[in-house]
Amino acid sequence: MHLPEGNDDDDTALPEQHDINVTPFIDVMLVLLIIFMVAAPLSTVDIAVQLPASRTAAATPPDPPLQLALSADGSLRLQQQVVAPGDLGRLLDARSGGDRNRSVLLAADRQVAYQQVIAVLDQLRMQGYLRVGLVAQDAAAP
Repeated sequence: MHLPEGNDDDDTALPEQHDINVTPFIDVMLVLLIIFMVAAPLSTVDIAVQLPASRTAAATPPDPPLQLALSADGSLRLQQQVVAPGDLGRLLDARSGGDRNRSVLLAADRQVAYQQVIAVLDQLRMQGYLRVGLVAQDAAAP
């Protein structure tokens, strides 16, 4: 290999190269990619563990809450079924299987008078359903 000799003002000097050679960078990245592709499955090695036996039964998931809706016209619905004013306790017992600890979610329309909501809450309390949640719309939702 022969490089022309000369000073910087000479036209025979090597021209400056303004491009970056990315080929070595790509080669290194491909090698790293292959290393990580091989090493990733090896890092999730299962450890064999002998688990002890338990005599207690697995915990059962809680029952979903009962949905109670109070419409703007004052009608009451339990799980989409219209409820007569005096039948709320009987229908709640039928739906919950008599479990008074089951949660009840009350969704009241914004047009319903506050007194009507309190009357439904009183009915629930008199029937023994004390786990009552009030449903509201998120203020950020359209």
